[in-house]
Amino acid sequence: MHWPRISILLTLAFAALANLQAAEVIKVLPHFLDLKGRHTLNASLYERDAYQEQLLKNPDQRSALRFDIQWLSFPLDTLLLRVEAKGGKQLNQTNILEQPVKAHRFSQWTSIKLDGAAYEKFGELVSWRATLWRGTNMVGEQKSFLW
Repeated sequence: MHWPRISILLTLAFAALANLQAAEVIKVLPHFLDLKGRHTLNASLYERDAYQEQLLKNPDQRSALRFDIQWLSFPLDTLLLRVEAKGGKQLNQTNILEQPVKAHRFSQWTSIKLDGAAYEKFGELVSWRATLWRGTNMVGEQKSFLW
């Protein structure tokens, strides 16, 4: 009588154990920053998108490019978050930005910024890839369509 319930519980338990080493890059949002370091003027998503469109059309109003990355990892350890961005000024130019991150129970957001002289030389963003690394093993990835 209880065997179907027990088998379902065992299946769920083994599935949970199999995912303990999981890591995932959930979402990547590249944002231009204006000369004051802002990516939006208001808290509205519509206003953010409109301001990003304005910054896209007016490169002289930009100071940096920031990648906001949502990610998740089990077990709760320290990983390396890496963003590779290909720019348009020089053919095949790739900038690599890295930041150590500490996992928590829930997904979290981390920002990585390309600014200063590196941004000036970079040009327009063509494609990007965000990866999570545990030691020398890549454990999570999200990339743009053109990567």
